[in-house]
Amino acid sequence: MPITVSPETYTYVSFDAEVIRRIADDLVRALGMQDRTITIDVDETTPLVRTRLTIDGDAIHINADSGAFEDTRLPRQQSEAATATALGRVLLRASDRLTGGFGEAPADDQLTLAQVAAWETYCIGRLERLGIAVNRQRWLYNFRNRHGFTDGGDTAFDQLWTNGGLTWGELCAISDRALALKAAH
Repeated sequence: MPITVSPETYTYVSFDAEVIRRIADDLVRALGMQDRTITIDVDETTPLVRTRLTIDGDAIHINADSGAFEDTRLPRQQSEAATATALGRVLLRASDRLTGGFGEAPADDQLTLAQVAAWETYCIGRLERLGIAVNRQRWLYNFRNRHGFTDGGDTAFDQLWTNGGLTWGELCAISDRALALKAAH
């Protein structure tokens, strides 16, 4: 299970490739993905918070803009918590697609904003149960922005946050119910 991080040395941000590799290794072990080859390419020239995933057989390729690993209070400085959260989300999406009943999920660039918010909620809840420090309120707010500020939306959030064995169809059904309640208000 090789994990490759590039670049090895950073010019524009104060990141450490070995820290990224260690965090990825810890996550890969916790998620049971040791049989996968993981490549992480960091674009240090942009402060965006975007991560992109490509799966090719047993190989997982992650492209991350440096903002995804950055400390929000210290620009251009790496945050281990942000790195763990960003890598954990994308590795869980990969795991879901490869082994978790998400085979029929559209490609990432074809997902609706509500589907992205629901899937991220599902991933972050699982990361929290793995012991990764997360900001629950941040993700609740993100979910509410897409699914409405309703009791039904909060119930849907809790279902996604606390569940560990959903399929794509089940995740979409929870999201769709919350969207229907939002539309009814």
